[in-house]
Order: sequence, then structure tokens, then C-alpha cells
Amino acid sequence: MAQLAGKAPDEILDFSANINPLGPPDWLRPVISRCIGELIHYPDPDAGALVAAAARRYGAAADEILVGNGSTELLYLLAQVAGTKRAVIPVPCYTDYARAARLAGMQLVSVPLAEQDGFRFEPTQFAPLLNEAAAVFIGRPNNPTGQVCPAQSIRTLAQAHPACFFIIDEAFGDFVEGFDSLTTNRPPNVAVLLSLTKIFAIPGLRLGCAVADAALVRNVRKRQTPWSVNTLAQAVGAAALGDTDYVARSRTMVHRQRETLLAGLQTIAGLKTYPGTANFILVRLDSAAPDAHVLAQRLLAEDGIAIRICSNYEGLDARFFRVAVRTADENARLIAALQRQWPVQRVLKGRKAQPKARRIPAIMFQGTSSNAGKSVMTAAFCRILFQDGYRIAPFKAQNMSLNSFVTREGGEMGRAQAVQAQACRVEPDVRMNPILLKPNSDTGSQVILLGKPVGNMTVSEYIRYKPEAFQTVCRAYDDLAADYDAIVLEGAGSPAEVNLKHHDIVNMAMAQYARALVLLVGDIDRGGVFASFVGTLEVLAEWERALVAGFVVNRFRGQEELLRDALDYTERHSGKPVFGVVPYLANLNLPEEDSVTFKSRVLDQERTRNNNAVEIAIIDLPHISNFTDFDPFRMEHDVHLRIVRSADELCRPDAIIVPGSKNTFDDLAYLKHSGLAERIVRLAAEEKTEIVGICGGFQMIGKEIRDPQRVESGAGTATGLELLDVQTVMAVEKTLLRASARHIPSGFEIQGYEIHHGQSLTNTLAPLLVRPDGASAGLTNAEGRIWGTYLHGIFDADLFRRWFIDRLRVRRGWSTLGQVSAVYSIEPALDQLATIVRRSLKMDAIYRLMGL
Repeated sequence: MAQLAGKAPDEILDFSANINPLGPPDWLRPVISRCIGELIHYPDPDAGALVAAAARRYGAAADEILVGNGSTELLYLLAQVAGTKRAVIPVPCYTDYARAARLAGMQLVSVPLAEQDGFRFEPTQFAPLLNEAAAVFIGRPNNPTGQVCPAQSIRTLAQAHPACFFIIDEAFGDFVEGFDSLTTNRPPNVAVLLSLTKIFAIPGLRLGCAVADAALVRNVRKRQTPWSVNTLAQAVGAAALGDTDYVARSRTMVHRQRETLLAGLQTIAGLKTYPGTANFILVRLDSAAPDAHVLAQRLLAEDGIAIRICSNYEGLDARFFRVAVRTADENARLIAALQRQWPVQRVLKGRKAQPKARRIPAIMFQGTSSNAGKSVMTAAFCRILFQDGYRIAPFKAQNMSLNSFVTREGGEMGRAQAVQAQACRVEPDVRMNPILLKPNSDTGSQVILLGKPVGNMTVSEYIRYKPEAFQTVCRAYDDLAADYDAIVLEGAGSPAEVNLKHHDIVNMAMAQYARALVLLVGDIDRGGVFASFVGTLEVLAEWERALVAGFVVNRFRGQEELLRDALDYTERHSGKPVFGVVPYLANLNLPEEDSVTFKSRVLDQERTRNNNAVEIAIIDLPHISNFTDFDPFRMEHDVHLRIVRSADELCRPDAIIVPGSKNTFDDLAYLKHSGLAERIVRLAAEEKTEIVGICGGFQMIGKEIRDPQRVESGAGTATGLELLDVQTVMAVEKTLLRASARHIPSGFEIQGYEIHHGQSLTNTLAPLLVRPDGASAGLTNAEGRIWGTYLHGIFDADLFRRWFIDRLRVRRGWSTLGQVSAVYSIEPALDQLATIVRRSLKMDAIYRLMGL
């Protein structure tokens, strides 16, 4: 099919084979991996464990169980031992029934099923043909019609004709809700064929079984080739026969998707459908339409979709074709492709046509771990696509971060996605990060949905909320994607977290919904990157593995050629290519999402200390938020930035900044218990150190914080450091706004944003920053040496930042620079990043996979 379509095999969407759309169960790969060591031995010739599992599953004795290389092998063997000269077969049906009968030397008697009756099979119409011995082949459900004749009717018919041998094929029975299997109350002249390869989506492994009379089973085993079922198939079969939960989930999913697919097919006037109960649907083209051969060729060539032409089924002609039930997205693609084969006016009136499958090009960067470089790689790709002329947007379904940003509309989102939006040269939009989790304790977070808080949730509460939240995420993605040419998605943590995978909404579940190709990013600087690539794939389900296009090695120091053997090994082992090796990029000057990285970069700066620099100490709060407020200082050559975690580390800096916090009460308690609060107060009294509080830090250096509604804490009321005469009350309604303000002492205009629940009031302090509406955005003491503000991003302003640094220099008795020495802009960094990543990755190959 791939050759006919001029496509790669994995580009063919195969509706011709009736395989479980859920794909193989998650346990398949671990079972196979565990048994690889056993391949040095021959398989158990009696398949003892597999036979025992089948006996338990079907309530039969072990000597009534046959296992084989697929149910087709057993079909041919049963025909050989049937001992009859006639075969009675209702048609249309699986074509191998007739072939097996012919090879066994039987004369065929076909019993046509009436199309006008929907190809329903009525066993009583067989009775006149069974007065002499015959082998009767019946599919339940029938392939290709999907019809199921009642089990009790078969039992009655078999009991009435003991000289006949009934071979009942229940290969698709597991897909039928409420299915009454003939393995229960089976008459002795009935053999039941059962397929494991279809329901467990392992047709390449070949595995089937049958339940039959013990004497018949012995006869078949004498004719069966030795070691018909290999070691891996035996192990997989034993596991499969014990997994009734997967079968139940498959049955429910197929029923739901069959009804949707059937409804979609029925919107097309050129088609007649024959509703069945299996995981496939028989369809007939009307006389005015091209035959199924022409339709199949068009679908294959234009859409890469394969359907099963049914002209080789006895009783059907070239107007008939069969389609499997697949996933919702794949079914929608089929309906859209079929609708394109007919003019719009031929869609049936009064029936709403199914929406066309629409998925714009999408790529997703996931990581082998947290901090592997997903955010940076996403930003780089956003800028690359923008440079190449595409309208592009970033997307992260769920972000857990205390580093947030406020949009122009007053919505809160992850700071990383705001940076990625800047890489796209578009305005940040809460649809780019529909869920933001802001941890406020070790076991809970504030949940921000589409920019607004919906409450605080524990981990278990949020897990229960996730299905509802994911619906919002999908709507946000669709709405965002409609405005752009392509989307660059970012995952979270690792997709291989086996304790989280079952309720994941940010990694593979989102990639599947967006139909995004996934590139797995690994940090080679940490070590073990190739084992991480292979190991990550090993714990992914098969549907998840299928989404992974390949790997990106990040943060490599050295000559890429030295990695050649490892890159080749990774591709040979996984079947996935490495799309590039990105070098280690030091001091890129992009805002970090993770405070751990921010702190390590500040510590790096400490090791290269400039002795002619003012010293600014940032208090390392346990729940520090918006730590990127201090990124601009790292660009200033005359600033020494320090992260302070204890009172002993504080010493006598020129300025102390108490940063924002997501849990002001706990972080205030931390300041007091660690001795930092006492030390800060003592330095304030010495009148040599400037004390600054931002957002939560502003509240902490005030006199008192009250939380009557328990918005942030159960503490109720707490006394602050009492450095500013400010009373703060936590409000249920969260303040979220982009703001500008004039800094009164310097006269400079400052742009920033506010994110806080607290409302801070004073009767004694002078305003430090004033917004255009006259409202205060910050307060200061009389000397101007202790001040606080709710304005995040205040130090981004180059003129104000230089004024602030120069004032610290004056206190030291040093000369001032008097002019801006560093321009804070991430635009050069984004362009530099894009240049390096573009040079490092196989961009042509990635673009082809994206369809760009």
C-alpha cells in the first residue's frame, strides 16, 4: 500500500485490518523484554502455561484447549480433522473458511445471506442442508457484515444435528458488548475459534486458541507442527488471557467509536451502511458512485488511507468495502476523506455533516527529565518558525511553576510560555498555558485555569479534577490553533513517570490530541542521556512510542563526531533517529522556568565575583516566586548577586531583596525560624543596607498580614518584620494586571505586572510608585531606604535599574556610572538561540515530518 501511495509505511492509515484501536496493552513490552533471555531455549512444546491460562479464561479443561500460530492455523487443522465431505458456509464470510474446506477435500455448499435483511443469519435456514454429515463454518460476529447470530440458536442447531461438526469463529467476539460465547455450554460437536491477536492488537505475533472436544483436540495436536507457538507468544498469551480489564475497556471504546463512525458514514449520501456489532462496518456504494477499487485508489493516493475492498467475498461485488473502527481522530480523518470524494450537495439533508478532521502542523518537545531543556528548545523552535515566515504559537497544557506572568487581559500564565510567545512575536495569551499550578505547600497547589484561579487543591483533589480540566485544555488548544499556522508544544517532566502516566494531560495525551510529532530532549551534561532515551521508550505504551519521532541531545560539550557510535546505537536499538546535537549554551540570558536553575546561575556568578561591584542579596524563600525579577542584575558588570539561605550567609550586603512568595505565611515563618528576619531587621537599623520587598516580600516586611478567609494559610494573622507601617489583608479575589507606574524619586516610567491576593494599606507612608490612575504601586519609608512594591518586572527597566545601582554605589562612596551600561532584552538571546538550534538540528527532516 505504501508503494502504491508513494508514502512511507508509517504514513498509511490502515482501515482495512480490524485490529483493536487501543493498541497493545501497556504490559506487552515488559513481558517481551522479560522473556528475551529465554529465547536461548526451545519453547515449551505443550505451551503448558498458555493452555492453563486459556482453560481458566474459558472455563474448560486443559485437554479441551488448542493453541496455535493464530486462529487461522487452527481453522485449517480443524477442517482437516472434521471427517466430512461437505462444508456448509453462509456467505458472505471470511474467505479462508472456503479455502480451508477445499484443502481438506470438502465439497462447498454456500448459503447466501440476504442483503435486504442486513445479511442476518438465521440458523433454521440451515436445517435442510444438515441431514447428512457436514462441516459448518460460522463467524460470530460475521466478517465482513459484523452480524452475530444468537449463541442459543447455534447450540440448538448443533444438538439437533450431532453428525455435523460446527466450527464457530469468535475471533471478533471480544469486541461485542454482552457477547454470549459458545465456549460456555458448548455442545460436543462444536469447536470455538478464538483470536488473541485482534483484541490485543498483536497480529504480528500470531496467537490463537480454540475450545473443542478433548478427543478432537488430541487428533489436531497429532497433525500440528512442533513448536507452533513461540516462547514470546506463549508468555504474551498467558498474560493476555488474564487481562479482562483491558478487554472490557476495548469493548467500551469500540462501541462508542463505532457509533460515531457509523453516524459519520451515514451523512454521506453515496453510502449505505450495514450496522453490526463488531469493530468494523460494511459499506456499499450506490450505483452512481465509482466502484470500491477506484475509491480505494483515491483514498490511498490522496489521503494515505487504506480500506478493505470486499469484491472477493462471495455474495458481494465491487460496490462493497469494509472499514475498521479506529480512534476518534482517525475515524474523523476517514469521514473527512470520504466527504471530499463527493460534492458537498450530496451530503444528506437534515443530517449535520461530521466536522472535517483539522489538525494544523504541530511539534512537541518532551524531556527525559525535568530541566532537560524543553522550554528553551520550544522557544528556539518558535523563533525559527517565526523567522521562516510562519504564524506560530507556543502551547503547554499544564505548567507547574511559581514564575508567572500577567497578560494584557489580566490572565495569569506561566512565564516560560510568555517568553515563548515573545519568540513568536505574539502577545502572550492564557490559551497558550491553560492550566498553571502554583505550589503553595508540599501536597497542594493553587490551580489557575485559563488565567483565573479556581481554588487550592491537594494532589488527590487535582487528579480527580483532571478529566474536566483536560476538556478545557483541548478546547483552548483548538481555539488557539485556529489562529495560527503551526503550534510548538512543550511537555512537562518526563513522559515516562509510570506513577503519573495514567492521568497525564500534558505529555503524550496532549501530543495525541494535537497529533503532534514528539521529539524527546535529553541533557547529556547530566550524563546517561542515551540510557535515558532508550529507557524512556521502554516504559512508554505502544501508542505513546508511535508518537515519538526521535531524539535531541542537548547541552553537549565537545566534538559531535565523538558521539557517532552512541547516536547510531540509539537508532538501531529504538528505531528512532537522533535529530541533532545542541551544544552547551552558557549564559544565554533567557528567563528560567525553574528556580533551581536560576539559583545555580547566580551561584555561578558568585564564583566570578567582581570586587568593584555592589552586593545585592536575594533571600531564598522556600516558596519563592517570580525569581526572574532579578535576571536583569546578572547583566550588570558592577553588581554581585547572591542567593542567601541562612542568617550566617547574609553578612552586610548593599541591598537585600525579599522576593515574591506563593505562601507568604510559611515563608515569613521561615525567615523568623532561620534567624534571617532578626538579621534583616538589625541591618535595617544600621541604616547602611537598602531593604526591598516585592509582592509577598513587600507584605513580609510590613507590620501585619491577616488572612481571614484562609486564602493562603490557616494561620489567620502573622506579625511581619515591621520595617514598613503596612497592614496587609488577603482577599479572595486575586489581583492580576499589567501596570505602568512612575517612580517618584527618579521620575522614571516603569512597566510591570501584579499578581497577588493581598491588599496593603498604610496611613503614614509615602507612595513610591504611582499608576496613571493615581493608585499607589509601592510604598517607602521617609528615608527611601526601605520600600516595597507589588510590581513584578520593576528591575527590567534599564534607566530605573541603573538609578537603583548607582544609589547603592553612592552609599559605598563610589562614583556613579550615570548612564545605562546594560540593555535588558531577550531578543538577542532568542535570535542567538534560534541560530544555534537551527544549525544543530536536521531542520529539513523535521519540517517534512510536520508537513511544512
